[in-house]
Amino acid sequence: MVESSVTLSLIHTGHEKASDYLSCFTFKYEGTQMRLLHTMLRVTDLEASLRFYTEVLGMWLLRRKDYPEGRFTLAFVGYGEEETHSVIELTHNWDTNCYEQGNAFGHIAIGVDDVYAICEQIREKGGNIVREPGPMKYGSTILAFVEDPDGYKIELLSRH
Repeated sequence: MVESSVTLSLIHTGHEKASDYLSCFTFKYEGTQMRLLHTMLRVTDLEASLRFYTEVLGMWLLRRKDYPEGRFTLAFVGYGEEETHSVIELTHNWDTNCYEQGNAFGHIAIGVDDVYAICEQIREKGGNIVREPGPMKYGSTILAFVEDPDGYKIELLSRH
């Protein structure tokens, strides 16, 4: 095993609201500023996925673009602008009807104030709760899991 020394420095990007505090950090690694931009998910039905992420989970559609020559569409959703928040990129390949998820990808996590209340809202909007809210096994953190139209898991974690 090779050991290395890595120094990461937190750099605040200028937002003063407490709600923006955590999402506005970048990291400095070997002189270069770095920030997580997005996670890409391949989806089979873009409209169903957009409804789920915007109407069920309350994200905003930030941008969407068709690439006819490549036969795909990219849509970006999130809880804030891409300049300051990590977002989700939904990729719809027009000629693909099914994906195998495999067993390497786990889930996306979203912090919420009240897991129980959010799950009720998600259920009322037709969302699929696959792990009911409650304490995590062997711990006390309150969590739940929902599933998007393509079967991707989204973990809802209590921020308190």
